[in-house]
Amino acid sequence: MLPYERFQAWKLSYELTLDVYRITATFPKHELYGLTSQSRRAAFSVVANIAEGSAKRGSAEFRRYLDIALGSLSELSVALRLAKDLELMSDEAWRTIERLRNHAGTLVWRLYAAIDKNRRQVASPPTARYRPIPPVTA
Repeated sequence: MLPYERFQAWKLSYELTLDVYRITATFPKHELYGLTSQSRRAAFSVVANIAEGSAKRGSAEFRRYLDIALGSLSELSVALRLAKDLELMSDEAWRTIERLRNHAGTLVWRLYAAIDKNRRQVASPPTARYRPIPPVTA
């Protein structure tokens, strides 16, 4: 198993990417370089950035890549909404894929928060471990 495959955020985002590829295969040919391409690129960007970020050294780098993944999820949301409003997909298909996108986004955000929390714990030791030096009384 590759390191990024252990993250639920990656697994669900990968499922989302597969679904985006499937649903965009039904888009008209004149959208091949428009919504089809943009939706697929945004979905692929999510899984690629989680994978790449997990291979970087340090939590700050990983968080940066997760931040990019979150941006790509937002971009995908806009592309999918536009496709729905242009009637390139049914309302039911949009609701299904939007729920998946939202769930993937929640997991990516939680991973980001967990990485950030771990970074802060390492950067500043907990104060409970250290007792303040009492003032000197004369």
